Amino acid sequence: MTASYERSIALRRVRDSLAELAADGIDYLPRPARREPAPAEPKFRPRVAPLGAPTQTGAASGQNALALAAIRADLGDCRRCGLCERRNEIVFGEGAPDARVVFVGEGPGEEEDKSGRPFVGRAGELLTRMIEAVGWRREDVYICNIVKCRPPGNRDPLPDEVATCRPFLERQIAAISPVVVVTLGKPAISSLLGRTVAITKLRGQWQAFAGIPVLPTYHPAYLLRNYTRETRQAVWDDLRAARERVEASLAT
Repeated sequence: MTASYERSIALRRVRDSLAELAADGIDYLPRPARREPAPAEPKFRPRVAPLGAPTQTGAASGQNALALAAIRADLGDCRRCGLCERRNEIVFGEGAPDARVVFVGEGPGEEEDKSGRPFVGRAGELLTRMIEAVGWRREDVYICNIVKCRPPGNRDPLPDEVATCRPFLERQIAAISPVVVVTLGKPAISSLLGRTVAITKLRGQWQAFAGIPVLPTYHPAYLLRNYTRETRQAVWDDLRAARERVEASLAT
């Protein structure tokens, strides 16, 4: 059976159906209601581009790197709190010493404890996609945590553990002197503000730490557990707000 023959059969059936409708007094068919396209769903897909010119000159950037190295040396084989008892590796932080953006999480997980690098597990993979989706590169930002050793069972860091690590975090941020700090999750923003806060209420609202704008958002691990349009949109809005703050600094 040829294609043209099949089309002729189909057309004849349509004509017969229309004739039957006309015989019943139906001389028109309503047009289906137009369906508006659904709003675009935010997806963390890479559109990688450099973060922009460094915040400082090459000499100053080198000084930042030396300052970070000195902080790491001071940290040493840290035994200042109980987290040292079960850790494999200290996770100090990594990234550009002159980064315009510093991401601060709560603590290393299992994969980070093995590698000594921050955010390399599933949550880290998502964070990298988030960074790239907003148009940055992971190597152009700086990533660290409020504690440098893995809490057992990936629990939240305890107040004494946070307090013990806090001077090192403060020195890291001061050495880098970023335009923006983005905190990931409740423990991170609570640590920087020095008080316990609800991330659901504070998320997306600009705060300040040592004179640096701080934007709290959800932790990537939370997104993995609650991967809804609403949570993704919230984080996407936060990342765009951080990007706009950085871009504004470039224009001045």
